[in-house]
Amino acid sequence: MKSYTFKLPKQFLPIADSSDTMLQQTIKRLKDTVPLDRMYIITNKQYAGEVKKQIPKIPTGNIIGEPVGRNTAPCIGLASIILRQFDEQAKMLVVPADHVIENVDEFTKVVHTGLQFVEQNNAIVTLGIVPTHPETGYGYIQFIEDAYFNVPGSSVDIFKVKTFAEKPTLDVAKVFLESGDFLWNSGMFIFRADVMLLQMQKFLPDLYHALQKIEKVIHSHNYQKVLQQVFAEIKGISVDYGIMEKAKNVYVIKAKFSWSDLGSWDEVYRLKRKDKNLNVIMGDTFVKDSKNNLIMSPKGFVGVIGAEDLIIINTKEGLLICKKGRSQEVKEIVDYLKRKGMIENI
Repeated sequence: MKSYTFKLPKQFLPIADSSDTMLQQTIKRLKDTVPLDRMYIITNKQYAGEVKKQIPKIPTGNIIGEPVGRNTAPCIGLASIILRQFDEQAKMLVVPADHVIENVDEFTKVVHTGLQFVEQNNAIVTLGIVPTHPETGYGYIQFIEDAYFNVPGSSVDIFKVKTFAEKPTLDVAKVFLESGDFLWNSGMFIFRADVMLLQMQKFLPDLYHALQKIEKVIHSHNYQKVLQQVFAEIKGISVDYGIMEKAKNVYVIKAKFSWSDLGSWDEVYRLKRKDKNLNVIMGDTFVKDSKNNLIMSPKGFVGVIGAEDLIIINTKEGLLICKKGRSQEVKEIVDYLKRKGMIENI
């Protein structure tokens, strides 16, 4: 039985319309806000070398390799205990490396406002994006309109969070959009290390105690060994589910910059430049009488005739063909490959 090895996640690839990878774009977006020597990149340890290759000027010690992925709460917790070695109240901005943000000036203004807010308040701030369409691939955040806060000198809106909602059906997403008090959950957070760790102690005590084991040896030669042992034992959990949905001190900034997390091939199509037939075409292809397609073939030749509204991704690992609007269902293929033991690394 053939097995499939997916060598580089999307953050290491130039998926958006740029020669830079998603990671490189993220670093450039932050460089005027956070000095490079204060940026920390947490990744699976097998990708630490790739991070250094793509961001050669970052200090090697700022690349933190997780022994195994355990979702966002352990990742954020690990970053928090590392940064509080320098400052107990270290202000932290957490951003995934696979986002596309077009209005960087607006993004920078939002981030600065959030950093000011958490410096003055024991708050966890998340960035919510004003939705432009009823998207089923994102989680949502509902805010309380009359629970409004501001930072002196800033025009950015900050609200108390009412609730978080999982990825909705299309009908529910339309209701969210019409209500006007729901934002897309971007997965970006601003907080102080002490505030986040206090919430973990309260709501995720097992994780907190595990992190303490790591912190006790963080400056010793046993650090890597203990890190490996602890991450082998802890349970994976998202920071949204473990902390954000339970904590009382959660706020959301109503961000108005253009944003996408490239979580689906439909999003890739939406963001890429299109030809006169509204096709996005990359790689060795022959395309005739076809429109509204995403066709990507980095390895091998693809011929397409008379096709409309398709996503066609051809790689040496396999071929994907699906209707546009259904690319979120690709995870069912991944689940199938996992059940069959056909994935070595993903």
